[in-house]
Amino acid sequence: QVRLGESGGGLEQPGGSLRLSCVVSGRTCTASVLGWFRVSPGKEREFVAAISRTTGKTTVADSVKGRFAISSDSAKTTIYLQMNNLKLEDTAVYYCAASSSPLLATLPSHYAFWGQGTQVTVSS
Repeated sequence: QVRLGESGGGLEQPGGSLRLSCVVSGRTCTASVLGWFRVSPGKEREFVAAISRTTGKTTVADSVKGRFAISSDSAKTTIYLQMNNLKLEDTAVYYCAASSSPLLATLPSHYAFWGQGTQVTVSS
């Protein structure tokens, strides 16, 4: 079992920045790829970014490219989502997820373990 715990959400103004964190614990050896997804009101779960714990390679959704970045600590047990130049449409619950596959998957179905989510609200 892989456990994931997100933090760092909150209320921010448009143009501001937030950094989300996700701590991975439990059977971390089975978590090859860690990703961030988000769910906005009335919308489907959307891929945001993913990072490979073995290669360090990353991928970011086109919708946030240039504004969001994913990274990890040296132990690869904590990942971060740096969100800059926030927009109103970034308002969502952000979830951290873990996949046993080594592929940088963008579909939620490829991720077996999920955190509880952290709310990000962008509002003026």
